[in-house]
Amino acid sequence: MSRTSPHTHHEGGHVSRRGLLKTAGGLTAALALGATATTADAAPATFTHPGMLHNWGDINRAKVRVAAGDDPWLSGWNRLTANSHSQSTWTARPQSVVYRGSGYPENYTLLYNDIAAAYQNALRWQVAGTAANGDCAVRILNAWANTLTSIQGNADRFLAAGIYGWQFANAAELMRGYAGFDLNRFKQMMLNVFYPMNNQFLTGHNDACITNYWANWDLCNMASIMAIGILCDDGAKYDQAVNYFKTGAGNGSIQHAVPFLYPGVEGYDLGQWQESGRDQGHTMMGMGQMGAICEMAWNQGDDLYSYDGRRFMKAAQYVAKYNLNMNVPFTTYTWGSGQNCSQQSHTAISSVSRGQVRPVWAMLHYHYGRRLLLDDKYIAQMCFSVAPEGGGGDYGTTSGGFDQLGFGTLMYAK
Repeated sequence: MSRTSPHTHHEGGHVSRRGLLKTAGGLTAALALGATATTADAAPATFTHPGMLHNWGDINRAKVRVAAGDDPWLSGWNRLTANSHSQSTWTARPQSVVYRGSGYPENYTLLYNDIAAAYQNALRWQVAGTAANGDCAVRILNAWANTLTSIQGNADRFLAAGIYGWQFANAAELMRGYAGFDLNRFKQMMLNVFYPMNNQFLTGHNDACITNYWANWDLCNMASIMAIGILCDDGAKYDQAVNYFKTGAGNGSIQHAVPFLYPGVEGYDLGQWQESGRDQGHTMMGMGQMGAICEMAWNQGDDLYSYDGRRFMKAAQYVAKYNLNMNVPFTTYTWGSGQNCSQQSHTAISSVSRGQVRPVWAMLHYHYGRRLLLDDKYIAQMCFSVAPEGGGGDYGTTSGGFDQLGFGTLMYAK
């Protein structure tokens, strides 16, 4: 099945992107991560743009459906236009140094609010063609690209580099080619400020035990590396993220993030999520972070959604079922923490934040249930119970409400 939109132009004509090694550098990066030349998945020979969370097909569908006044797209659009961050009057507040972590002069709220505004204005430009919104998105992107030099703080600085890295790259991808957008300057910020931290975390884990950090820490940094690879047409970075998803040593790789499988529970296969014994807020965050990785890879011709027997779908069904107030099985989860890997265990699933609303489900339902036509009972129920999805600014003012870009009803409904 081709993922290439008929509207997508490839330099040098249309080429088969799957199974081609982009560069020797991409292969080298894959080998460095422990893959072999025969098993290393290759980056696409030509990257598709836009090709992160949204492709041309998504954008054109939203454009046509909103213009026709069709639901649920119109309801999703109304959610977007009502958000204060999507207004073309938004003023960026760029900082030279962003801090996240107690004990530091935290100012990262400025960054995640500006990213939400850049993304939401970019969506409004793409769907409605309003130049005022496009201009606003570009002002925000350029302001930060010309100002930000580093991200600092305690260990939380790696969360900031990961979450805000992939989100920022997604906003930029939507504005690629827009008059006045200094894409090259923006790429340099991503390559010089975000990528080194993303790479440092995945390769060194802040000098902690490999299992110390929750799945989300790996996932957001993987997502950032993948997004930077796509934004910069860098096959080596894209391959680094894909190969870590499949075989990485930390908790974000698929078999570590979903450690236990339960086939045929009341007719559905389930998978226990790594953070299920911690709380449900972070578990839902995991659905959004891994979902972003899978969607970005899908738009470049790689099907991580179905990798390892659709292991991620089983986890999403598990998380959705529990958060719909149904029972799920649980296996004691044990890990090593700190620098000395002192043993910790979760012996029961956590009910903390159970049923919390986060905009992570539309992307998953419209993939598994509509693209693949699979029975995704629990994912679908969660999707429709929280629709239409909003985005940053619709789910509180703290960082958790900005961990996903949102607006999945508008952009993914099929």
